[in-house]
Amino acid sequence: MFCTCAGCAKILPAEAMAKPRPVVISGPSGAGKSTLLKQLLGEYGQVFGFSVSHTTRNPRPGEEHGRDYHFVSREEMLRGIEAGEFIENAEFSGNMYGTRNND
Repeated sequence: MFCTCAGCAKILPAEAMAKPRPVVISGPSGAGKSTLLKQLLGEYGQVFGFSVSHTTRNPRPGEEHGRDYHFVSREEMLRGIEAGEFIENAEFSGNMYGTRNND
């Protein structure tokens, strides 16, 4: 396995790949996150998985609950955060987003 960051060409030790590690793809709307994710899952589906985040915002046209996001109420999201069910969460533009521990 080769590292592709910043032109690096080091072979990664097997122990570094022994357990799943999160990879975060982040960027503004329209930056190509979904395109990159589709390519990674298509070419390396045995290596990469996908976590469906939770949000309090309304679905956009074409989005499906459970595929694009888990669309939940603010109250449900706050209860889950208080109960320690989220590994991360944030509020952006008045809507809450987060990833549950079991996603």
